[in-house]
Amino acid sequence: MNKKSFIITDFVFAVVLGGVALWAFACSNGAVLKEGDRAPDFTLTSQDGSDVQLSQVLTKGVVVLYFYPKDDTPGCTKEACSFRDLTQEFRVAGAEIIGISVDDVVSHKQFHEKYGLNFTLLADPDKKVTARYGVKSNFGMAQRITFVIDQNSIIKKVFPDVDVAVHAQEVLAFIKSLQQNR
Repeated sequence: MNKKSFIITDFVFAVVLGGVALWAFACSNGAVLKEGDRAPDFTLTSQDGSDVQLSQVLTKGVVVLYFYPKDDTPGCTKEACSFRDLTQEFRVAGAEIIGISVDDVVSHKQFHEKYGLNFTLLADPDKKVTARYGVKSNFGMAQRITFVIDQNSIIKKVFPDVDVAVHAQEVLAFIKSLQQNR
């Protein structure tokens, strides 16, 4: 290989590497919020087209804010149905459930109706809230992470490693432990 070939190869490599680095920077998420952080307030549109503001929901009690990747996929469906099946127990324990993904309102409405979900789904198609909470994946979707937020907007618990088969029960147990410690 001659010197000119090496220069072209090095240039192409540098361009590709720079492009990959720029893409990774643009798509990367910030740090996931942690326990003790103040939960950023936001307003998003629900599956029924109404605007929901986190701070307004918090006036009623604790909020279980769970981020998930995509409507009507196997893991997300299992997780949503588990929360659905325990929604009444969460409410008795003083907590409301809110699911957020980057899917749009139409997708949320279909998902909500198909599985008879009895809690709110919020659409974050511009990914601003997902990014503010540090849960945007490199693929542009939300990571599967749950935050338990108290009435003072303080994050009491973060569940970063979610097993959809038992997650809703784990979150409910934590909510009940909060209740006992009051």
